Amino acid sequence: MIQRYTHPDMGRIWSDQRRYETWLLVESAAADAMAAAGIVPAQAARDIRERGAFDIARIEEIEQVTQHDVIAFTTAVAEKVGESARWMHFGMTSSDVIDTAQALQMREACDVILKGLAGLAEAIRERAFEHKLTPMIGRTHGVHAEPMTLGLKLALWYAEVSRNVERMQRARSVVSVGKLSGAVGTFAHLPPSIEAAVCAQLGLEPAPVASQVVQRDRHAELLSALAITAAALEKFALEIRGLQKTEIGEIEEPFAKGQKGSSAMPHKRNPIGCEQIVGMARLVRANCHAGFENIALWHERDISHSSVERVILPDSFIAVDHMLRRMTRIVRGMVVYPERMLENLGRSRGVVFSGTVLLELAMKGISREQAYEWVQRNAMRSFHEQADFKQLLLADPDVTAVLPKAELERAFDLHEQFKHVDHIFDRVFGPVPSGASSADSAVTTA
Repeated sequence: MIQRYTHPDMGRIWSDQRRYETWLLVESAAADAMAAAGIVPAQAARDIRERGAFDIARIEEIEQVTQHDVIAFTTAVAEKVGESARWMHFGMTSSDVIDTAQALQMREACDVILKGLAGLAEAIRERAFEHKLTPMIGRTHGVHAEPMTLGLKLALWYAEVSRNVERMQRARSVVSVGKLSGAVGTFAHLPPSIEAAVCAQLGLEPAPVASQVVQRDRHAELLSALAITAAALEKFALEIRGLQKTEIGEIEEPFAKGQKGSSAMPHKRNPIGCEQIVGMARLVRANCHAGFENIALWHERDISHSSVERVILPDSFIAVDHMLRRMTRIVRGMVVYPERMLENLGRSRGVVFSGTVLLELAMKGISREQAYEWVQRNAMRSFHEQADFKQLLLADPDVTAVLPKAELERAFDLHEQFKHVDHIFDRVFGPVPSGASSADSAVTTA
């Protein structure tokens, strides 16, 4: 397991201590509900609530004999409670406790992830507005496409993080479900009112119907939300890694004073944080697959899912929690090289404006096929002769016969390329407050 990566809050949620604490919460809530219904003595419920305690070492000692964790737990607690312990776990099966308690752990863990997503979103938002109109080249298939801004790239990330917030909120709701319906879900020994009272006390919804367990499609949905979140972080990290390549050099993840990049090459500044995020995303995806395997159980229940969940739930939450914190630090400290971005934008000698020139010619009445031929032949000359694309167009009599120089110049204007950036930002982040300075002047001509 990868608990060494965790923040203390997430680590505690998935500790043995917290697991047994939530089990005891369920047992105590059940005793209270049964006492209120006259099923168990009120004094017994008070004793369970007030004296109920456990020692992990004692539970483990008993489990060596019983080979059953819940029986070991109830036996250890009974030693603390005394005579009234005979009413503890009354009419319940192990999964009534385990699944209901695990819902509490998953809900708590979701809250930590949601807090991490909020922090990452804010970090991305700040950098997006900082670089709203910082020009860079957009790449498709790894090849120069058209100009864009770093701010737009970051706005895209922000929107994706927002969708992951929505997924996690939904998953939190889906797994916040308890059950006390007994060995095969029939309420043979306790009425549904007890389940409703316990779930209400714990802030959970009762499962409308269950077998011996809460159905694992719920857990699979949660693991899917975590896996998609991890994939988004992988996407961001992979982009930073790509832009940090020596040949590109537009962005770097932060490199601390005293940090070393290589034992053999003192010059190295490697994107190790981003690489770790990419690697950990693979683990979370694999765990998600195991979660899907857990949906199908024999009849009303087997325990093939149990051993798997003891690994995949803590590890997935712990991994994503760490990934969020790491990516937030990377985004906040990310080093941006605007001059290098402009240099790279100009590296293709202006051919990245070919689409705009094509449209300008079409607006002058030239067929798209003819305009495409004129523009492409000059773009190919630019590639092969390493000549400036705009100058080639200005020297092409077919082009200049229909497109005046001023209009051709406009096709290479970054202000024209970015005239709708404000609109996109408004759609992603909401309208900019009145009085905020216009970013138009921040555009540097390529």
